[in-house]
Amino acid sequence: MTTTFGTLEPALSVRQVLTMERVLAGEPEVVAGAAQLDRAVRWVHVAEAPDVGVMLTGGEMVLTTGVLLAGDEEKQAEYIRSLHRAEAAAVVLGLGRAFPAPPDVMRRAAERCGLPMIVLHRPFPFAELTEEVQARLVRRKFAAVSLSESVRTALTGLITADAPLQRLLDEIASHSACPVVVTNLAHRVLATAGERPAVDDVLRDWERISRQAGGSEGDGWIRAELAGRGERWGQIVLCGYRGDTTTGRLLADRGAEALVLHRMLAGNSAHTWEEQSAESLLTDLVSGVVAARQLLPRARAAGLPVNRRTFVPLVVREGEAAQLDRVLRMLGLPGLVAELADGATAVLLSLARDQDAEALTAHFAARLRSESGSLKAVVAAADPRTAWDDVPAGLREAQHVADAVADHSAALDLPAVVRLKDVHLRGLVRLLRDDPNVQSFAERELDGLLCAADEDLLSVLRTYLATGRNKSRTAQLRHVSRPALYRRLEAIQGRLGVDLDDFEQAASVHIALLAHDAQQG
Repeated sequence: MTTTFGTLEPALSVRQVLTMERVLAGEPEVVAGAAQLDRAVRWVHVAEAPDVGVMLTGGEMVLTTGVLLAGDEEKQAEYIRSLHRAEAAAVVLGLGRAFPAPPDVMRRAAERCGLPMIVLHRPFPFAELTEEVQARLVRRKFAAVSLSESVRTALTGLITADAPLQRLLDEIASHSACPVVVTNLAHRVLATAGERPAVDDVLRDWERISRQAGGSEGDGWIRAELAGRGERWGQIVLCGYRGDTTTGRLLADRGAEALVLHRMLAGNSAHTWEEQSAESLLTDLVSGVVAARQLLPRARAAGLPVNRRTFVPLVVREGEAAQLDRVLRMLGLPGLVAELADGATAVLLSLARDQDAEALTAHFAARLRSESGSLKAVVAAADPRTAWDDVPAGLREAQHVADAVADHSAALDLPAVVRLKDVHLRGLVRLLRDDPNVQSFAERELDGLLCAADEDLLSVLRTYLATGRNKSRTAQLRHVSRPALYRRLEAIQGRLGVDLDDFEQAASVHIALLAHDAQQG
């Protein structure tokens, strides 16, 4: 893969040169090309010759008294045209004996060419200006080289250390001191970095402002393409960069260079960063560490419809994120997909208010089972939410339901879409598992087995209670003879000090075991 980045030359703009103290002493006046004052000045050149253009390579600010042009309007016009052909940055004319006032012929020619023309009303030693500008340019060049190497070294070190994408973006944001956004070609935000309030301000109306900025760097929106193997797949954007444009482009290009290398070394698919973006958002929603209201700009910028929608939180067992995302696309359902811990995958559907959320969820579950060719995929769903602030609680509820059916021997008997009402006591215990009273109850009821750490007896007890105390079925599932099972049950009752033939005592132990398993899981 070959990646090409623009050659960056540290430069001053014409406008910046005009603000220098020594230039201001000459009382400068822009008489033509005022719209082009942001042109870069690479060098300053003092020249009186009418054919000065042949000596230029582009980007020079040319200083002249016009002494060889006085009295010849054709030479004056050609002088300006030659500067324009040579792509000079600007021309500065010192008024004096040759031209006591701005010459109209030169001014009109410069205006037609779009060449900034500045006149100095007070005598001014050109040597002082050239010295100061050249010194500043040299300093800027070394500073730019130093910054470029510093950024490249830092980012390369992170890549070598196998740092995640977010760490690279944080490093870029620390150098640029502004929000940094990575998008795909559809302008969907894949990752961000920077001070959170500033990032949220940028994301709040991302779709509009990202397109409205349209690549203009005048407002500090600086972009660099992300591409490889002849294919563009995104861009990195510095949003509201306050430094000079050249340095901003340098930072953006170094960042793009690092991101392309990071992607190459990772060897991941084209959707990897989209998946990471969804995972980060849904993980933050589930955890509740960040308020849902603060995550709304990120959701909107990620392409999730959020205005006047019905949100359906789902957690799927036995289903891969890529597969779930493919099913959503097939059905045309807007949503985010992200892998959670313990083999679960979260899905957040965003439906129009007039759509049947329950029917579409059932359709999604049916298509998922059909596509996977397996009946093992279990879709746990919470009740639909119409308020974004209620989404985190919904995701946690769906996760509780999914946890309740995890490794459950009766899972195949559950409906394709499982809700809290379908998991009965197991679901209630899962919801209450973090309650200290429930934890204390479980420890107290199972103390005789937990102290001995006898997993075999715990497994026998778990199977016996799950089968409704059916000894024949338990012996069959545990692959032991009935006499051997009886001995184990007697050992269990002896250690717990209970009679498992008594319904109330058996129920108490069953609830304690469910709580213990929920806490362990």
